[in-house]
Amino acid sequence: METEGDRFRLYTRRALLLGGGQLALATVLAGRMYYLAVIESSQYTMLAEDNRVSMRILSPTRGEILDRAGRQLATNRKDYRVFLIPEQAGDMEQTLQHLQLVYPLTTSNIDRIKRQVARQRAFLPVTVAENLTWEEFAKINVDIPHLPGIKPDAGETRFYPHGQAVSHVVGYVGPVTGGDRSADNDPALALPGFKVGRGGLEKTFDNALRGQAGDAREEVNAYGRVIRELARQDGTEGDEVVLTLDLELQKFVHERLGEHSAAVVVMDVENGDVIAMHSTPNYDSNDFNLGFSRQEWDSLRMDNRHPLVNKATSGQYPPGSTFKMAVAMAALKAGVINANERIECTGKHEFGDRIFHCWKEDGHGKVNLVDAIAHSCDVYFYDIANRVGINKINEMASELGLGTSYDIGLPGQMAGLLPTPAWKREQYGTGWRAGETLIVGIGQGAVLTTPLQLAVMTARLANGKTAIEPRLVHSVGGVVLDAPSKIEMNLNDRHLAYVRRGMEKVHEPGGTAYGSRLRGRGRSMAGKTGTSQVRAITQQQRDEGLENRGIEPWEERDHAVFVGFAPADNPRYAISVLVEHGGGGSSVAAPIGKDIMNKVLDLDPSATPTLSRKPSSSTNEQEA
Repeated sequence: METEGDRFRLYTRRALLLGGGQLALATVLAGRMYYLAVIESSQYTMLAEDNRVSMRILSPTRGEILDRAGRQLATNRKDYRVFLIPEQAGDMEQTLQHLQLVYPLTTSNIDRIKRQVARQRAFLPVTVAENLTWEEFAKINVDIPHLPGIKPDAGETRFYPHGQAVSHVVGYVGPVTGGDRSADNDPALALPGFKVGRGGLEKTFDNALRGQAGDAREEVNAYGRVIRELARQDGTEGDEVVLTLDLELQKFVHERLGEHSAAVVVMDVENGDVIAMHSTPNYDSNDFNLGFSRQEWDSLRMDNRHPLVNKATSGQYPPGSTFKMAVAMAALKAGVINANERIECTGKHEFGDRIFHCWKEDGHGKVNLVDAIAHSCDVYFYDIANRVGINKINEMASELGLGTSYDIGLPGQMAGLLPTPAWKREQYGTGWRAGETLIVGIGQGAVLTTPLQLAVMTARLANGKTAIEPRLVHSVGGVVLDAPSKIEMNLNDRHLAYVRRGMEKVHEPGGTAYGSRLRGRGRSMAGKTGTSQVRAITQQQRDEGLENRGIEPWEERDHAVFVGFAPADNPRYAISVLVEHGGGGSSVAAPIGKDIMNKVLDLDPSATPTLSRKPSSSTNEQEA
């Protein structure tokens, strides 16, 4: 029988076990509290801090692009914009519907927003609208309590003060793509509305212009609203890029070209600085920043005058008669011709079973080298091209800067073509025919050049000693870029004098550009006109007469070309002008070249020679 003592002992044992268990549990809880409150306190303090502190990336200010005088070609201006943070929006459809009561959103904009939301993480902002007016921005800010997930922001956007006047050189910026982010871990690329270079110098120097992103630590409430800024590390502004272009001249070229589909390059013959480079038609770089409608984009893309192409560097054309200087220099160097020899031009040149025609149907009579350049006699150059051969012509053309591309910072540059027998065999599987050399001798056939190359050729003829190379970018971030190497050319001074004299006579009575001569005290220019055919002239057209040329469809008309340098007796600037399907070089391209060169000399009066200087035309033309 259980006694009272037994029951007491059993109760005591149970109480001790229960008390021990409670003590053990209390010990574990105390230890855990100590671990959390003391040992892990810094970790949980940081986690709590993250719940109320938001880290925000700060967009860097994009560097400016300036002309040679420090005038802005690409800069930044205030951009009022609106973002959507999907995870804070709740019902996104409702948010967007309410936003439309304040700011109109097109169906295409809404579709774009939804596509972007679906592609990226919910905490990343999506651009809803940008480049808002202050009134539109203010309306959205007033209604912000009813727009969950909508975040107004006042940032910066790219701005091109002179629009079309510098578009092909400066280029434009555009939105970041997934490919950009995968290739570059720059945190700024994740910023909504961030833009990167997509064309021209904006693309080439994008990394330098972009700068480095900063960051800001902000205290936020439970709804994500910013209470105060705790710390800020501003980003590093992008580098400043200074060009060799002269904005005033660039704008004049833009206005002078007007509605032509054309390209112009103006260079300093002493150092290669490109002081003007323009291609028309063109586009407004601001449009790429603000955004195109589908119709506007299709209009640019489908235009047969190719406004998206920089014709100055990427357009390849037969040089026409402007190539004759290279042929003349090659023939003189090879010794197959001298300045005294005269060749008779009857308007035709028989070669084998073919007849090669001169542009002047009744011929030029007997002409020497100087007069052949001045009057652009095709028969003369058929003859000497055949004598010297295609290989020596190409060697001289290459020495004068044709058939190559130049590192001036512009993407998409083309190298042109100096055709050789090896090239033809590779391309067509056939041998080179002698008649093709005659065609190349007048700048037709397979030979192709760019307006930039023609300007380089003219600058080298004007300089005479140095193989001038073009330079478009002067400095980046205050550091002057290395000037192109100056290689001495192996050109004979007397040969150069003959060719230059022929170019001077182009602007004298009887010359092909006499009507486009420079006028005014002490002003003179040496030049050469060219007309490059886009299709062959048939015998039927010759029989019917060529006076009706120019009424064909625009795409079938000849290109008009002009090159020149001034002042003629003390060269400082070289120019090339190409007008697509413009007709005659003397009637269309030369007048443009004259007006632009006059403007060049107006901007640099020191380049105008004094009347006391002796002109280079004093060279004895009869010297062998």
